[in-house]
Parts: sequence; C-alpha cells; structure tokens
Amino acid sequence: MNPDWAHQGLRLVRYRISEFVHMCAIYLGIAVLVTIAAGLVVPSIREQARQLYSVMVDALRPEVLNNDNFAQFAWMMPDANKEEVTEEGNEPPPPIEEEVVEYSAYQGFVDTLQRTVAGANVNSISKTQFQALRSYIARKYKIAHSVSGALVQTAFTVGAEKRIDPQLILAVIAIESSYNPFAESHAGAQGLMQVMTRVHRDKLENYVERELAVFSPEANIRAGTQILYDCRKRRGSLTGALACYVGATGPSDGGYGARVLAERRRMALASGIPIRD
Repeated sequence: MNPDWAHQGLRLVRYRISEFVHMCAIYLGIAVLVTIAAGLVVPSIREQARQLYSVMVDALRPEVLNNDNFAQFAWMMPDANKEEVTEEGNEPPPPIEEEVVEYSAYQGFVDTLQRTVAGANVNSISKTQFQALRSYIARKYKIAHSVSGALVQTAFTVGAEKRIDPQLILAVIAIESSYNPFAESHAGAQGLMQVMTRVHRDKLENYVERELAVFSPEANIRAGTQILYDCRKRRGSLTGALACYVGATGPSDGGYGARVLAERRRMALASGIPIRD
C-alpha cells in the first residue's frame, strides 16, 4: 500500500469528521437560541392571552347572565348571582354589608376653593352680598380673599343641609378660632369650629384621614355644624344650642352666645344678608 495514499485518505476522513462536527455545532447553537427565544416569548404571549380572556369574560358576563337562553349555564360562572340552597333547619348566611365609601377630607375643600377662584357664587344670595361677606371676613380675620370665599361657600352649603343660618356658622368660627383652621384649645378642641375630636370621633370616621380630618376646613365645618344641630334639637332654642355647643352646663355660658350673635349681626350688616332663625 502506498503510504502517501493512506495518509491522504486519513486526512480526508479527518476533514469530513471536522466538517460534520462543525455543522452539528452550528445547528445545535441555532436550536439553543430558538429554545431561549421561545422561553422568553411564549410566557408573555400566554399571559397576554390570559388577560384578554379575563377582560372578555368580564365584559360579556352581564349579557350572558341576562339572556334566558344561557341561564342554564349560570352555574359555570363563579361570580354569578345565585340563590343559596340551604338544608331544612339551617339559617341562610347573613347578608353582606355594604362597603362604606371613604373620601379625603381635604379634596372637597380644594374643589370648593377652585370653584370660588373660578367665580362661582352662592345660589341663595346675590353676587354683591357674597362679595361683601367674603371681603368682611378676609379683612377682619386676615385670611386670603379666595379662602374666605370658599369658607362662605361651605358654610352656605352645610347650613342649607342642616337648616342652620350660614352666618351663624361663620360667626361661631369667628369666635371659636378667628378663622385659624389649625387652632387648638387647652382642652383639646381643634380646627375652625373647635371640635373635640376624642368626643366626636364618629363625625370624622368616613374620611380617609380619620381624626386628622379635623384640620380640614370642610370636614371641621360639617362636624361642628352637626354638633350645633344636635344641640339645638336637644335644647330647643338658639341660645340654648350655643350654650350646649360651648359646653355650659349651668344657666350661664359666660357670654359666649352673646358674642356669637353679635358677630353674626355684624356680618349681616356688612353683607346685607338677612339673619335666618
């Protein structure tokens, strides 16, 4: 056997083997890349399909359940309304309590302030009367003109709800806190109308801020006006309501009621708005 021929044959075989190994490596690399890409793409597609399915089910569920032709399949819907089947002698489950809607104590006053700045007026009085009253409060108690307008708006809104003279509410604020929403007495009364938070916690429980809502002008006016309303209902007169509001238990309120009523008269004189009893 020719040694050269054997050597060339061996080298040819070695070349074929190396070429085969090289091609296998290329295809193996491609397979790995495809596998990795599929692993990254398929889960996201699957998740998108699941979300799309959920949205379609939620959107179509009311129509399906209201259609008599599909009523027989209502048992397949996990959230479908169905009557509770109870065995004889077993009481039905208690009804589900409605969820209490909570909202921010400060957002309401911000909305009122924005409406006032935009030129909104109180429906029950003229624009001239509104401007005169807000100017009187702003000048005397040194607060922003826009804020005084929002406070007047709030007082008239809450006063109409409780059938209490809005100028009486504004006069109570003047005597209690001089229009300082962050005022606090030595006894712990807080805010514009000096609400005792630890006593009247229930009047703030629907706000997200809970007890901190007492420093919101709107929440404080609502709580204070409710207290004044309850006092008038309990005592039966305006003077008795003011004595109750200030916490007087005896025949004298220390002149508190007289100061409030005098301030209300000054407001009515400055604004031209009649006093309402």
